[in-house]
Amino acid sequence: MDSVMPVPRIIQLATTIKDSVLKIQETLDTLGALSPSFDENAPPLPAQISAAQDMVLDATAELHDLLTEPTNMIHRSARSDRFACLQVISHFGIAELIPPNGQASFKEISGRTPLTEQMVSRIIRHATMMRIFCEPKPGIVKHTKASRILADPDARDWTRAGIEELSPAGAKGFSLAHNIAGSIYDVLAENSDRAARFSSAMKMMTSRPAFDLSYGTDYYDWKSLGEAQIVDVGGARGHFAVALARRYSQLRIVVQDMDKVIENADAGEVAERVRFFAHSLFDPQPIRADVYFFRWILHNWSDAYCIRILRAQLPALKPGARLVIQEVFMPEPGSMAYWNERDIRSMDLEMAFTFNSRERTLADWEALFKAADAGFVLKGVVNPPGSAMGILEFVWEGHNGSA
Repeated sequence: MDSVMPVPRIIQLATTIKDSVLKIQETLDTLGALSPSFDENAPPLPAQISAAQDMVLDATAELHDLLTEPTNMIHRSARSDRFACLQVISHFGIAELIPPNGQASFKEISGRTPLTEQMVSRIIRHATMMRIFCEPKPGIVKHTKASRILADPDARDWTRAGIEELSPAGAKGFSLAHNIAGSIYDVLAENSDRAARFSSAMKMMTSRPAFDLSYGTDYYDWKSLGEAQIVDVGGARGHFAVALARRYSQLRIVVQDMDKVIENADAGEVAERVRFFAHSLFDPQPIRADVYFFRWILHNWSDAYCIRILRAQLPALKPGARLVIQEVFMPEPGSMAYWNERDIRSMDLEMAFTFNSRERTLADWEALFKAADAGFVLKGVVNPPGSAMGILEFVWEGHNGSA
């Protein structure tokens, strides 16, 4: 007798979703009710669909989690970006600044709050990933049914009470939360255990498929450099440098980071070509090299500090030296899959509230390097398929110390 193969769970869930959605729509049609919508005037869903509604919500949640890479799922659960976004919206009454059935621009909202227009755009666009507000055209905000609720003073007070009264630690930035005067990097510089833990956390991030080290080693043309000197700026304990050295035997690599971070770092079998050098990002670069590589470094810093970091490289640059950065490119709204854009905008707010920094668009990156020195010329852009980060190559065509 032939054995019957069990139906895969994802097929079971898809069938449940389809059947339950059909039941919901049939009930709505019978009641003469509208189909669900994010529109700000959308009516509440009728109680008659609650059983089928539960089936859909449970099945879609399970299907979503089954198809989500597990490290990413854990990371989402640990993030505080949604909390922080709602804190800003409720604290400054942003929802109340948008008229019912009307609209407001980022500029108008900025003018009525202490927030810059850039920060308003970041908060709003992150909120749209939670279906709070919508952006029908660039820079223009309208309500959804969720943001319309937040415009109610009672709902705003309820949200603020939960965020600012019941969870006061979450309402503080890193420095206040840890009762220090400096930044996270000041803490790491003084505490080798925390520095090692932070470095390990960064290594863990690279274990996520979209951040795999191979996107950096394989999609930039390292081979064409020949025998070259590379400086991995802010390279932690050398996880990328070691991978690069294993792949390209002609490269010599110096990994630069804080002394507490690189303490006892070991490059293993490639130690002859990978060495560690204690160095601050803001000190003049002492090593003349062919390529200065920044992997996921500059997004931790505001524009002003990034400019200082880039200018610190100038004393060592020779004509034709390259600064290669591997960073997230902030997308235009609606230009990629919803779940992917949501993650990037979540990361952007994490940068804002942890480091006072941001994720940047391709145009932002080019403008940042130009602001540091006109001698930086963008020569190449690579967007590896499946990678969360792109690669930019800037070639130095200026004069040392011109900034």
